Amino acid sequence: MNGMTVEILREDPLFPFAEPGPLRKQDYLVLPDEPRCELIFGRLYLIPPKTVEHQTVALLLARDLHQIARQTAGLAVIAPFDVTLADHSVVQPDVIYVSASRRDMIAEEGVQGAPDLLVEVLLPGPSRRERYEKSKLYAESGVREYWIADYELRHITFLVNRESRFGVELPVDDRYRSPALPEIELDLAALWRDFDHLLPRRAA
Repeated sequence: MNGMTVEILREDPLFPFAEPGPLRKQDYLVLPDEPRCELIFGRLYLIPPKTVEHQTVALLLARDLHQIARQTAGLAVIAPFDVTLADHSVVQPDVIYVSASRRDMIAEEGVQGAPDLLVEVLLPGPSRRERYEKSKLYAESGVREYWIADYELRHITFLVNRESRFGVELPVDDRYRSPALPEIELDLAALWRDFDHLLPRRAA
């Protein structure tokens, strides 16, 4: 970056930027390891500290996806692990799932291209980055599915890519069956039961 000052966005903008920012992957790669950042449409965003609830949900979802991957020769990976979706966007989703047919995009330093499934676990507070900037980026990049998990509501929004736009797919009887990835089936009742067993709800 030739010594220039780089702005890191600590809060998500109220409205999406009209045009991509000036930064590219080569700028991202020379950043120090801390603080952790993501490059989204040419702008750097600070990755906020995680809560124990956040990490627990991410690990439970990664566990379930790992079990599926073991049976299908796919791979499930947890953050921090870079996913390069474009020269202007390098992200670190909470959980990454790559099917057997796309495993060649995984390298030692990260994923090059669009994985089959990305998962983001929301933290308390605004979630504009996950619901807007990342949703737009993931859809346009060819990510087949995007899950947004909200542990406060015990809810996951399942988004399926149809012609570079995400549409909501609803679970049936507390089970989610992926229309894009037939090997994926998620027992939501069991997931949240495990979560509440590990981290019982605090008394008000």
